[in-house]
Amino acid sequence: MNVQIRSKDIKLTQHLNDHIATAIENFKRFHLDITTVNVMITKEKKGVGVEFDMHIAHAQPVVISDVDEDLDTAIDLAIERANKALRRLHDKVKDHHTSSIRDIEVVEEELTE
Repeated sequence: MNVQIRSKDIKLTQHLNDHIATAIENFKRFHLDITTVNVMITKEKKGVGVEFDMHIAHAQPVVISDVDEDLDTAIDLAIERANKALRRLHDKVKDHHTSSIRDIEVVEEELTE
């Protein structure tokens, strides 16, 4: 897994870097094939913006953006939302009875005929 943590107009401390790296390591517990995680922290008009861009093999990328006045809070909220999104994706992949949109469209066409 490639991990890239970048910041723009904000100086990241070692503690924040370690906190983000630990959270990214915890993403492995969902057993998804995460290939790349890009974390971008920027200064916004209303505080600090944090964006997680996670690329997962055989799935669409998961992008989480969060803005808050406090840097620690923005990072924690983004990590929380990323965990929630990855858990949902894991549950969707794990559930073998999930019907896709294509299957639903085919059933609807058969009913209308």
